[in-house]
Amino acid sequence: MNVVVTGAAGFLGRRLTDALLDAQSPLPVARLLLVDLAAPPPRAERDARVAALALDLAAPGAAERVVRADCHVLFHLAAAVSGQAEAELELGLRANFDATRALADAARRRAPALRFVFASSVAVYGGEQTAPPDERVAPAPRSSYGCAKAMAELLLSDYSRRGHLDARVVRLPTVSVRGGEANSAVTSFASALVREPLRGAACAVPVDGALRLWLCSPAAATRNLLRAATLAPGALGATRALNLPGVSVAVRDMVAALRAAAGAAAAARVRWERDERVERIVASLPPALDHTRALRLGFDVDEDFADIIHKYITECEDLGINLDIHIKELECRS
Repeated sequence: MNVVVTGAAGFLGRRLTDALLDAQSPLPVARLLLVDLAAPPPRAERDARVAALALDLAAPGAAERVVRADCHVLFHLAAAVSGQAEAELELGLRANFDATRALADAARRRAPALRFVFASSVAVYGGEQTAPPDERVAPAPRSSYGCAKAMAELLLSDYSRRGHLDARVVRLPTVSVRGGEANSAVTSFASALVREPLRGAACAVPVDGALRLWLCSPAAATRNLLRAATLAPGALGATRALNLPGVSVAVRDMVAALRAAAGAAAAARVRWERDERVERIVASLPPALDHTRALRLGFDVDEDFADIIHKYITECEDLGINLDIHIKELECRS
């Protein structure tokens, strides 16, 4: 298969690239095009299947350089994150809607059978539902980021109805724990409150500890993106958007899970510094989604937030990343 990943230099983009090129990938990749504003860094080992392209996807003619007639699967991960989209309206619309429309139009003209896997977000929902919303609940976003994602969802659904492409719209939970440095997403603290204390650094949490988040691990997010691409045509029916599985956890319980995994010293590095602007947006996100449909379709789910922390620690150990904790000692005591 010929596959494209946009946003390939980002955190999930890099993980998805590795998964696609793995010998156990559920997608047999013949050619992989990696696209981002800056060309994704070269892999340690050269792979003749891989090409990289630095491109502004909303620029005139850019989408035609990405979507060719022989393109089979496109993972559209490129986006301006929530905090940036809220601060810069025009940039957010350009990155999150205009670029998506350009790619969809290129597929309509060139590759109408294209499997278009679109990374949407829990942010398409408002946070005032009396029960976890399923896909039948209409989006009611409370942020510019969520609004652009919702508009793109509707466009892709209509293009699928008309036979212009085969959209698989996946509403990602907040992904935690992300490695690397913090970004400008309003939910970036959901990774930082684990990542930074494990590095020996302090972390400021800008929201009330009672707020609940809908979360998944990077590993689950990656597997579920691949699962979306391998669904049989027609598996989603007329409802192209899918709530990806997650776990609902209060922020204070996230800190408690950190304490249980890494000790009191690590948890003590978390400071509570509420930011009204950030808290208002985060509070507008639903604390849980109904993911029954995704589970029925074979998508993956984490056990709980303790499981997510354990996966992160194990991955750091596998990569030789030093953590400022004594995990082995703690395991011996348990």
